[in-house]
Amino acid sequence: MAIHINLDNYVSFYGAEKIDQMKSKLEKAHSNLYTGEGKGSDFLGWVDLPNRFPKEEVEKIKATALKIKNQSQVLVVIGIGGSYLGSKAAIDLIKSPNYNLKDRNGFPQVFFAGNNISSEYVAELFDIIGDRDFSVNVISKSGTTTEPALAFHFFETKLKAKYPDAWMDRVYVTTDKERGALRPFATKHNLDSFVIDDDIGGRFSVLSAVGLLPIACAGIDIDKILDGAKSMQKELSTFSLSNIGVKYAAARNIAYENGKSVEILGSYQPNFKSMAEWWKQLFGESEGKGLKGIFPASVEFPADLHSLGQFIQDGSRILFETIVNIENTSMDLVIKDCDKDFPKLEVFEQTTLNTVNKKAFEGTLKAHVHGGVPNIIINITDAGEYSYGELVYFFEFACAISAYVLDVNPFDQPGVEEYKIEVMKLINN
Repeated sequence: MAIHINLDNYVSFYGAEKIDQMKSKLEKAHSNLYTGEGKGSDFLGWVDLPNRFPKEEVEKIKATALKIKNQSQVLVVIGIGGSYLGSKAAIDLIKSPNYNLKDRNGFPQVFFAGNNISSEYVAELFDIIGDRDFSVNVISKSGTTTEPALAFHFFETKLKAKYPDAWMDRVYVTTDKERGALRPFATKHNLDSFVIDDDIGGRFSVLSAVGLLPIACAGIDIDKILDGAKSMQKELSTFSLSNIGVKYAAARNIAYENGKSVEILGSYQPNFKSMAEWWKQLFGESEGKGLKGIFPASVEFPADLHSLGQFIQDGSRILFETIVNIENTSMDLVIKDCDKDFPKLEVFEQTTLNTVNKKAFEGTLKAHVHGGVPNIIINITDAGEYSYGELVYFFEFACAISAYVLDVNPFDQPGVEEYKIEVMKLINN
């Protein structure tokens, strides 16, 4: 297993016995995932998804990704929330936040649209694409969500202008099997399409075609991702207090019961930033209901030590930290001859940059703990496909357990619907 959780700098605040005292609640929450007795039981399809994902569907995704690679220099992924956050997180974590600027071995650039209503953003994407060949993957269960629907309108228009007789061959639809606006559209034009299962909500869908098609288009091995998810699924399926998903869910709720209303997720690697954005949606939409829930925030260390670090160290004690520590990186640099112009840097001579980063992590951890901030450490072996698959499933599982302990439905989002209603009222007026 690529993931391990360290609560040493957490139990020093609350004691290990607190988790033991929650055993009955945790066991009930775990049971809810496998018996369907909990709230939102119609949306538990993600629980066994890694093991039941059809092999032929995986092969179809890989074949489609190869087709897109051969036909286009750019792929535009249109979606919002769970329809894009997980795939962007995978590309940034496994490849690089600079993926589109690097040598991609023939794989297309991948840009994301439909997550805003900015005319400047869409116009800039048009300029970036220029005269190059491009394809579009539009992802929406209903097909009517405002932001992606408007974005698709503009890119569909551009495709029809550039490829008047063959635009249909460059649109890939991921939507509901039968319902919604995109399904009849895909059928009418004989578009390549993938299904979003009825029992899988958007923020739990990254391990389906929703996330895996864009991920495969970036040259990432989706078989390895699913292998990691399968491993974590097996690991978490048996209840015990040593189950790492149960432990993380318990720790979060204990902190919440002790006045910690904000969780900060951080890492010391820039390629984790988009993963934190996915995590924020996962926990924010799942737990933030009925005037309950921990507010999920994120930081990128050490950069944010020079912006939010002061508040974390000395501000109001409303928060706790969860740090994802990526133990092994793919490259390192040795610091040499740094004392010639700046003598104060001589302490770093012949040290690797990763070593300095590790010391920054360890030193900051000590400072924040001394300042009264409980810390949960999630160690992952590396930022590869297998680790990504494990981490996604781990967070999904822990999120559902945590929400059930909090006694909220992890799988609905009534507050999101409220803003849509108010926006449409203004548009119609």
